[in-house]
Amino acid sequence: MATGGGQGKAAGYYQYPASYAAGAAAADEERRWWPWLVPTVLVACIAVFAAEMFVNDCPRHGSALGGGAGCVAAGLLRRFSFQPLRENPLFGPSSATLEKMGALNWAKVVHEHQGWRLISCIWLHAGLVHLVVNMLSLLFIGIRLEQQFGFVRIGVIYLISGFGGSVLSALFLRSNYISVGASGALFGLLGSMLSELIMNWTIYSNKAAAIITLLFIIAINLAIGILPHADNFAHIGGFASGFLLGFMLLARPQFGWMERSELPQTNQPPKYKLYQYVLWVAALLLLVVGFVIILVMLFKDCYSAKYMLLEGAILYVGMFVEMYDEMCPPPDHAALLVPEFSLVL
Repeated sequence: MATGGGQGKAAGYYQYPASYAAGAAAADEERRWWPWLVPTVLVACIAVFAAEMFVNDCPRHGSALGGGAGCVAAGLLRRFSFQPLRENPLFGPSSATLEKMGALNWAKVVHEHQGWRLISCIWLHAGLVHLVVNMLSLLFIGIRLEQQFGFVRIGVIYLISGFGGSVLSALFLRSNYISVGASGALFGLLGSMLSELIMNWTIYSNKAAAIITLLFIIAINLAIGILPHADNFAHIGGFASGFLLGFMLLARPQFGWMERSELPQTNQPPKYKLYQYVLWVAALLLLVVGFVIILVMLFKDCYSAKYMLLEGAILYVGMFVEMYDEMCPPPDHAALLVPEFSLVL
């Protein structure tokens, strides 16, 4: 499912469901990139997880549960063994190890000026199950996007979406929780797929099938995010960031436009349609203004920021009400919060 390559023609556009391929058949032959960034990110995440387990060293440091709780697979994995399943059911390290290695923690970001955690947390994973699910999702979504649009644009979307998810998550997380994972970045790629479909609407022949299929994929991911211990704030922030970035970075020239160096024409149509320019400008303004407002609220007045954002949180009002009366004091302890299971089916 994650390995299907392209044919080098626009007829293989995205190559998710058949409607995508049929929808792009009218496009000109386009350049295709060899995907290397997504596999590199995958290898980096695996290496970071190995480092997590090396630092965790369960046989030496034991478990926060105390008593007779034993490390999982200690005889086989030794210092790379997992914490007891009662402490971490995802086969991973302790929350203390994750926090030590850069997990997102509101108090440390705001009060101790450790803003780097907004980026470092997207490379950490709470357990082996967590890592495998995310990396399969990354391969399924990212490889095809990188083949189609290149590593620069997909890399920018991935990183900024991950940052956007971290910022929104830090703004709403209760102070006794930490967050790790690439959910914001992965949902950003999903959001960019949706905005790309809207931005390049005219090249799709079977528009209804294309958008229904894509919305179905997105709905599955959002539904899985309702599971316990999932950080839906990272999902929302990443998806919104990727959605706006898709308008800015994934626009395609309209059908019939050619580079003048390739085919000089005097009356050829403009490269982009007017609505594409309008969407590009609107997305840029919304992205910049949104980041400025949220960052100011995060670092200046966390308490009032929560109340301001609560007014617009219609879809997730139940989760927001649960956090409505939280004040933002420094944490007494850190509990593990797993921010995803963003599985693409």
